[in-house]
Amino acid sequence: MPRYTEPTQKGTTTTGEQRMSLVTTPTLNKGTAFTYDERTRFDLHGLLPLHVETLDDQVNRAYQAYLRKQDDLERHIYLRQLQDTNEVLFYRLVLDHIDEMMPIVYTPTVAQGCQLFSKIYRRPRGLFISYPLRDRIPELLRSRPNREVDVVVVTDGERILGIGDQGVGGLGIPIGKLALYTLIGGIDPARTLPIVLDVGTNNQELLNDPEYLGWRHERITGKDYDEFIDQFVEAVKDELPNTCLQWEDFATPHARPILQHYRDELLTFNDDIQGTAAVALGVVLSALRVSGGSLKDQKFVFLGAGSASIGVADYLRQALVVEGLSEEQARSQFWIVDKDGLLHSKRADLSAEQQVYAQNAESVADWPKTFNGTIGLADVIGKVDANVLLGFSTVGGAFTEAIVREMARKVARPIILPLSNPTSKAEAKPDDLIRWTDGKALVATGSPFPPVKHGESDIFIAQCNNVYIFPAVGLGLVASGATRVTDGMLLAAAHALAENSPALKNPTAPLLPVLTDVRKVAVEMAVAVGVAAQNEGLAPKTNLAALRSNVISCQWSPEYSDVDLSDVDLLEEVEVTQ
Repeated sequence: MPRYTEPTQKGTTTTGEQRMSLVTTPTLNKGTAFTYDERTRFDLHGLLPLHVETLDDQVNRAYQAYLRKQDDLERHIYLRQLQDTNEVLFYRLVLDHIDEMMPIVYTPTVAQGCQLFSKIYRRPRGLFISYPLRDRIPELLRSRPNREVDVVVVTDGERILGIGDQGVGGLGIPIGKLALYTLIGGIDPARTLPIVLDVGTNNQELLNDPEYLGWRHERITGKDYDEFIDQFVEAVKDELPNTCLQWEDFATPHARPILQHYRDELLTFNDDIQGTAAVALGVVLSALRVSGGSLKDQKFVFLGAGSASIGVADYLRQALVVEGLSEEQARSQFWIVDKDGLLHSKRADLSAEQQVYAQNAESVADWPKTFNGTIGLADVIGKVDANVLLGFSTVGGAFTEAIVREMARKVARPIILPLSNPTSKAEAKPDDLIRWTDGKALVATGSPFPPVKHGESDIFIAQCNNVYIFPAVGLGLVASGATRVTDGMLLAAAHALAENSPALKNPTAPLLPVLTDVRKVAVEMAVAVGVAAQNEGLAPKTNLAALRSNVISCQWSPEYSDVDLSDVDLLEEVEVTQ
């Protein structure tokens, strides 16, 4: 325990406002861990209790406070407040308890945080780019708290997880995503920026709520929306030209068009489309390594046909082509069902992306149909020897016992992935899937679930969460100096993820690495991303050792360092006398 000694230096001539800035700036604040010397140099004596704590002391005290919270929402609010107070302490606490706190920081609890965003709002974090201020977007970007930014996560709040339009409450998602960029990828939190594009909301409950903090207007659409997005992107290109811009939780009509329009103009990707696709591919490849099956022999059935679902199908299809199938052969191995039934060639309501996977209408004309005349999921499973069943429907319980048992009757090791979030929207519960298949199913889910008891074994359930992809991709982009994000980079990350599956060594282990190991696995994935970027001519060429060294050196760790205020101009330059 540090013992108090009289200060040997006189303090600076800093003002009270400057001193308070030091202890209230979350990237600089050490709280009770400021040393005696730092307290003297910056005139902090009196602002802090006399006792000096170590970071370990602070983590223990913060964890005890966390345990006293009564429910998950209160725990979420507590961690957010801690993040807004002392970032090193926040990240160290969560890393030390990552299994316990990941569901609180992000899914599923973040959904409730978004729904109640206006009611639990405490202090600014990130930027609100509002439509009424559309002519001032460059100015708004210049008001960001940190000049240098490696990663921006932006949402318009329209399709938040499985809970829909949350307006400005959607900012909770970029905040949570960027926390994961730091926790898993090691991106410096001082070089991240969450943004919400406030283009109104169609959530009538929010519009009627006197506490709602966003623009009280129905969502803009059409040309107005497109022009606003273009204004935003042009401002990002001018203000943050080397920054990775991640699009998050945009509705299906906007998500893919935005990605397609801008992906060749700046360093950008859509995590719902590409990140979800990459982690799903990774878990399928992991499951096949366990079962011994070949990717090109698999038949895929999807429930849900939104942008995330089609993105996953695209990556699986690309992987099938790499395995030697033609485009036509690869496309024929997908059966995608949405609320209006199986996608087929006679449906006039399909987007161009969905039409890629439309089955020939004549070939399914005599298939059984549901009561409304459409070919439903049960009908498809009855006719197809499906090896892989993926859920993106947000319809809880949609994978019924009859459907799952029929699938397991026809294939030895069915791969079943109920991927909808939050937990209540999952298409099936893992314990049911294991029980209905007598332990044969290989399962991963979108939200966290506890291990399933089967016989004498505990089967651990992987959470097929994008956290396994986007933080490592971000690290790889930053470390390699990539100028664009390509599908090839995401596919490389997926293969590296599969190569690190714990289930390869232990059949009862989860298909994806445990959270306590994922920060280390992120290094391997980031290296794979960097190699792909170099091979595609989108990053400076280096040797593998140099790339790996740069990846590791780019990983920020939550440890206190010497206070250096020169970059933030919080304190005036003064002479310290002995």
